[in-house]
Amino acid sequence: MTVNPFIAPDYFFVDELLTDEHKIIRSSIRDWVNRSVKPVIEEANQKHEFPLHLIKEMGELGIFGPYIPVEYGGAGLDQISYGIIMAELERGDSGIRSAASVQSSLVMYPIFTFGSEEQRKKFLPLLAKGEIVGAFGLTEPDHGSDPANMETKIKDNGDFYLLNGTKMWITNSSIADIAVVWAKDEQGIIRGLIVEKGMEGFTAPEILGKWSLRASVTGELVFDNVKVPKGNLLPNIKGLKGPLKCLNSARYGIAWGALGAAMDCYDAALRYSKERIQFNKPIAAFQLTQKKLAEMLTEVTKAQLLAWRLGTLKNKDKATPAQISMLKRNNVKMALDVARESRQILGAMGITGDYPIMRHLMNLESVITYEGTHDIHLLITGMDITGENAFY
Repeated sequence: MTVNPFIAPDYFFVDELLTDEHKIIRSSIRDWVNRSVKPVIEEANQKHEFPLHLIKEMGELGIFGPYIPVEYGGAGLDQISYGIIMAELERGDSGIRSAASVQSSLVMYPIFTFGSEEQRKKFLPLLAKGEIVGAFGLTEPDHGSDPANMETKIKDNGDFYLLNGTKMWITNSSIADIAVVWAKDEQGIIRGLIVEKGMEGFTAPEILGKWSLRASVTGELVFDNVKVPKGNLLPNIKGLKGPLKCLNSARYGIAWGALGAAMDCYDAALRYSKERIQFNKPIAAFQLTQKKLAEMLTEVTKAQLLAWRLGTLKNKDKATPAQISMLKRNNVKMALDVARESRQILGAMGITGDYPIMRHLMNLESVITYEGTHDIHLLITGMDITGENAFY
């Protein structure tokens, strides 16, 4: 097996801020990504296929819901551990990290936080092991950044709820065994339900033809008079704050994930610059290449420190939604910029599957949009610092 040459940049010795447990977890996930993801991901991306066999492997490694308590199948780890796992997964591919983010932060988190004890015991251990796959239904065809105006509805029919509506751009859609779906009840209050595969009237067509996240399953969740048992309603949450809390957890993981993609691009560009000879010397010897590399490393380092600091705040339950928005916005934009500059250093080779850069670049164009667009996160920060709501 070819040894992956990746060397993680750590210019400010951020490793010294991590515990031995953090480093062991990172080493375990990094080895798995090198062994199981890197060898298959380029072909999966070209074929527009998600490598489904990786789900079970991730479950065996404890990647899903790592901060969920052990009694429910999780590993009981801290938030920095979760971030480290997401960074390593996205170093492999955004699609792999997306699948894990959804499973952990958008399915396991709401069931643990808002669900009944019966729901926790029924679903969480299976999700943690990767024996079942979850999806999260919030975004709709006409309601992306404005989920409060969602049109998906539930109606109380005595023994069950009747669910109607459509969700769009859903990761894991067609492979999901369950979906945590958000819908308005007859009073207009947003509620969460667990919808199970096989319920009559529930379909999940996949969206194909994407130029981004090609090694990820994206699709719709369509509900046509689906009868959902009342026992599948998440009892401990009402209103938009429910899905937004889920998104905060996911956005935090995404910010770490984007860091992993940036590190992979930077490392590839640095190695290539030392090997590529032009005008009788490596292109790393030219001022413009050094400028690109130095600026990339500076931004990666800043993002590392921001992610670590927010992780410590989350461990103390002190991280604010606005802080999470700032981190997600900064780190994903940083990763896109690093990917683009790395592609420039590689020249024509940068667009080929021999290197991961173009794949990361295309993926990050989705990551900068989903779970809150770049501009929406800017307005979240703006509202936090001014006290003025610019959304409407």
